[in-house]
Amino acid sequence: MSSWYTRAELTRRIAYLYAGNALANMFGGILGAGILGGLEGDLGIAGWRWLFIIEGVAAITFALVAMLILPDYPHTTKWLTDEERAYAAWRLMEDIQEADTYGEQGVMDGVKMAVRDYRLYIFVLMQHVSLISQTFQYFFPTIVGTLGYGKITTLWLTAPAWAATFFVSLCVTWSSAKTKDRSLHIVGLTLLSAVGNAMATGSTNIGVRYFAMFLMPMGAISAYQIGVSWVANSFPRPLVKRSACIAIVNMIGNTATIYGSYMYPSQSGPQYIAGGSANTAICVLVGALALVLRYLHKWENKKLERAEQNAAVLADGGEKLPVDMKQEERAAGFRYIY
Repeated sequence: MSSWYTRAELTRRIAYLYAGNALANMFGGILGAGILGGLEGDLGIAGWRWLFIIEGVAAITFALVAMLILPDYPHTTKWLTDEERAYAAWRLMEDIQEADTYGEQGVMDGVKMAVRDYRLYIFVLMQHVSLISQTFQYFFPTIVGTLGYGKITTLWLTAPAWAATFFVSLCVTWSSAKTKDRSLHIVGLTLLSAVGNAMATGSTNIGVRYFAMFLMPMGAISAYQIGVSWVANSFPRPLVKRSACIAIVNMIGNTATIYGSYMYPSQSGPQYIAGGSANTAICVLVGALALVLRYLHKWENKKLERAEQNAAVLADGGEKLPVDMKQEERAAGFRYIY
């Protein structure tokens, strides 16, 4: 998507993509309640098996269709006219002040450029802990089940929280794109999720805990969506570097699910004090890392401004001041989003 949309557009498009996760969880709860309540034992098949069959067939079907119709890059999309391909490339060049280049550098060139950029490691850490902060979603029906309702009712009760998460994620990502802010949105959302985790852990009141279970995904998942788009925004060119950075961040970041799946053992219910307390602290850490990146991007922008001023002085025949030459690889007018 980063080869099709401008930086402002990309935040919203990634939000639409990941908002599908909230919708899937919402409809998953509704569908699960319907299947487990209505198909249990039909044709001699257990309800949970019906759930896997129905959802699996739907997912495979959509994947096959998407494989046939989703485009790759503008210049390789055959159903676009030459004029449309040129316009797609021009839009991105206007946004970044540079054009994407294809075929000039290989994958390893991109990896080498990526690992030399110190900001990559902060994004990796932020993505990693951001994914830990939302590990509760894998146990969400179990956590909601601690409210004391039956299995089918519990599945119905998960749907409103995910519906709220869907709408909140669309609103905050729209706001993030409109204001060109990433870090402060992430800070606010992670604090919201931290409050939700603290409430769910510290209270035994059913109403309070159910309200907390709205705050947890509304904050953590919406913050993650903004963070994903921020990665693509922060490594705009060249294409091979951007691709490598996105791949590395996703690859290492997603290892959080390996041990995150052990944060909510059944014996620690109903309050799940260990997992909830850890996630409260982790949400705060995500916000802190966003602030670190905000500071670093502001610092990098100042270096870019100084480089442009020096270039202007040189053009006027003056003496150029010393500056980090690596920053001059960015085109004039480019600024990092923070």
